[in-house]
Amino acid sequence: MTKPHEDPIEESERIAEAARKKRVGLKLLGGAGIHAHSPSARKAPLKRKYGDLDYAISKRDRKRVLELFQELGYEANDRFNLMNGDRRLYFYDAHHGRQVDVFIDVFRMSHAIDLRGRLEHEHPAVSPSDLLLSKLQIYEVNRKDLVDMIALMLDHSVEPNAHEDAIEAAYIARVAAEDWGFYRTLQVNTERLREMLEELEVDRRLVNARLDELWKVIEGAPKPLKWRLRAQLGDRVRWYELPEETRSPYQPE
Repeated sequence: MTKPHEDPIEESERIAEAARKKRVGLKLLGGAGIHAHSPSARKAPLKRKYGDLDYAISKRDRKRVLELFQELGYEANDRFNLMNGDRRLYFYDAHHGRQVDVFIDVFRMSHAIDLRGRLEHEHPAVSPSDLLLSKLQIYEVNRKDLVDMIALMLDHSVEPNAHEDAIEAAYIARVAAEDWGFYRTLQVNTERLREMLEELEVDRRLVNARLDELWKVIEGAPKPLKWRLRAQLGDRVRWYELPEETRSPYQPE
């Protein structure tokens, strides 16, 4: 059994190499995933510190992931994993007080992102499109999330269809058209993102242009009747979840 690295990025690279050797489809989410895809996240003014690591896997890899993290020196949250292990797993790095959160098939926070069929690639992180969606769907988005999204938008072009290293506009538009609530949160956070841009010395014109391209496709996508009916209710009814933090049993109160 080996010991986790203190630096989260170095640790994510160690985990990625171990997963690759064992052919486990473990894909990085969150800020560390954006760091893996986007050079702008590795330098000022968008460079930041990272904490816990988040991952996504397909259900078929569940058993192998349990074995992998044990071999890498992590302690499983057995009670949580027993109760929720069909959709989510938790592991704890007792050496550095860090948690690893593994989502199975679906990334679920303020909204749900179905990742089935979207984890079959070589890169150790989920796609730039799924990274952007995973940040844009957080209703209580914070500064770190906005900074991460700006790095993504700086480094990845917006393309109309599937493209491994780009923001897939048609895919994001399809997700937004399936759920008015998801669409509304994307809308709110895009405005927050544009406001944050004004505080940072980055290529604002490029990011705004890419956001404009993305929203042209989102707005142009046909919306089903249930979407249009929900849109009539608007903000009068809450359209997002407020996920609770899950505390590891190894963490102090």
